[in-house]
Amino acid sequence: MDDGPDSISRLYNSRNIQVWIRFLEKRYPDVSIGRILDYAGMKSYEVNDDGHWFTQSQIDRFYEKTVQLTRNLTIAREAGRFATAVETKSMIRRYMLGFLGPQQAYAMLDRSSALITRSSTFKVRKIDSNSVEIVVTPLPGVMEKPYQCENRTGIIESIALAFTHHLPKIDHRECIFRGDKSCRYLIRWEANSLVPLRMLRNSFAAAAILLGAGSLPLLSFSNWLIFSLSLLSSNLLLSFLAKNRENHHMMKTLDELRQSTEELALQTRINYNNTTVSHEVGEAISKYTNIDEVLSNVAQIFEKLLNYDRGVIMLSNEDGSRLEFRAGFGYSREHLALLKDTMFHLDKKGSRGVFVLSYRERRSFLVNDLNEIEKDLSARSLAFARSTGTRSFICCPIVCEEESLGILAVDNVQSKQPLLSSDLNMLRGIASVIGMSIKNARLIESREEQFKSIIKVLATSIDARDNLTAGHSEKVTEYALGISRELGLSKDFQEMIRIAALLHDYGKIGVPDSILKKQGELSPVEYAEIKTHAAKTHAILSQIAFDGIYTQVPKIASSHHERLDGKGYPNGLKGNEIPLGARIIAVADFYDAITSQRHYRQPMLADDALELLMREADHHLDRRVIIAFFLYLQKNDLVQHVPDFIERLA
Repeated sequence: MDDGPDSISRLYNSRNIQVWIRFLEKRYPDVSIGRILDYAGMKSYEVNDDGHWFTQSQIDRFYEKTVQLTRNLTIAREAGRFATAVETKSMIRRYMLGFLGPQQAYAMLDRSSALITRSSTFKVRKIDSNSVEIVVTPLPGVMEKPYQCENRTGIIESIALAFTHHLPKIDHRECIFRGDKSCRYLIRWEANSLVPLRMLRNSFAAAAILLGAGSLPLLSFSNWLIFSLSLLSSNLLLSFLAKNRENHHMMKTLDELRQSTEELALQTRINYNNTTVSHEVGEAISKYTNIDEVLSNVAQIFEKLLNYDRGVIMLSNEDGSRLEFRAGFGYSREHLALLKDTMFHLDKKGSRGVFVLSYRERRSFLVNDLNEIEKDLSARSLAFARSTGTRSFICCPIVCEEESLGILAVDNVQSKQPLLSSDLNMLRGIASVIGMSIKNARLIESREEQFKSIIKVLATSIDARDNLTAGHSEKVTEYALGISRELGLSKDFQEMIRIAALLHDYGKIGVPDSILKKQGELSPVEYAEIKTHAAKTHAILSQIAFDGIYTQVPKIASSHHERLDGKGYPNGLKGNEIPLGARIIAVADFYDAITSQRHYRQPMLADDALELLMREADHHLDRRVIIAFFLYLQKNDLVQHVPDFIERLA
């Protein structure tokens, strides 16, 4: 196949091939359309898609194989004349017959030609009521072939033929294949059959009047009356025939206009729907940074707005060895389980499944009949496709910055509507947006993980100063998150609590080891120094540029020693003045502190610790938070007899 510029540029709309195929089916029913399409490198779904365009090389090969199989060297012009035939039901016929006559149809060629070709420009000049001049000029770089000039001549002939039922006379004065810069056609056609009929009716009416008036002196009154009634009847019959033909022509024109309008309305709805989908996908992606939330919302939008029976999004795992199911819609439980359990190996060279090939080669697939690609699939892949009931499908790679991230696939099981290139193009666009979103989400997740690891290191560095407090911050964080879940707090709030809990004692970095590790009770001065860690925590954490909900971290982390009765520190806050997050960490910190080994005392037994927590309710600690903590302990079987304490506390 030619790899020059003309083969790369897509110049000819699929509607051209649709006309050729209908022509061949009508005149050459024994010719294999499939062989012609295979030779030309065309797919049936591309031909059926009004939005698809073919290259010069593909058109040339289509013509070459058609001539070979039909053995008809003049077939190009014959196929052109078929463009407006009733059997074609083509856009060209409906568009042209929407006009009142050839003159108007030819006058619109400069615009209508753009619907079927990008290879040349059409200029139309009216000469008189029954003739026009058309000049066709190839665009720079386009290398048309002589058969295309013949096909174009046939199409020009078909326009007048559709209206007059007679071939027009064409004077092809200039031709690019005779060394001219353009193809110039002078077209002259016979008047519409309605015109002679009207003229006959009008002439007959005038003649009848003259004959009637002239015969009056020559005939008896009774004979003259019979003669006049005969003339009148004939005139009425001619008038009826003329009117009937006019009405028939008008109804036919209106029907063509209606069909064109309906097709335009359908395409408008499709374009609007595709735009809506792209917009909603963009909206969904902008609202979420979690990959699973993004993909789940995209799947819901697809199911709601697009006419596909099923859809699936699969991403590669961390080591890139296989594809994993991440979101989907329309699948039965059985097929969904099969999708999740099937191993789509990316690390096996012999894997030839469509999902794997699409991912590896960053190539899209559109198949309207699974049998078309049967020979290209492994037995395992074919068995999988058939087990899920797949008939037709589209599969697009999800790519960002030349890196494959996964695949997006949709298919039809029950719907008989063919999948088109316009579907493929839309899904490619959406897949690229999904790819960018996944890349951004992973970048955000990576930074969050870095942030979390830094926070964890900071917390561990404080706990590590004393082997007895090692792991304290992580334990408090675990309890605080458990309480938050029991209270039904949002994931964002829980994440903020996690950071605050990990750093709640960070101010102790400014307290000397001689006090932190002292054996026995602290002196009043030493205890006062210990208490400064809360204010120091706030001072240190306030220097971090926390954003969004995390701006609460410094205040919450530094307020876990505040008391409901206002006797806490560092600010003596009371009741609801104490942030909820600080009240949660306070319970978690209090419980871990009294149940852990310290330099100055032994750990308290669990039942005794719960009893002490109950006594601290309402004046020191928040009763609601304590109950939530007890529920957390109960659900996780961390302490026995919890239900008794919950009942007493409630």
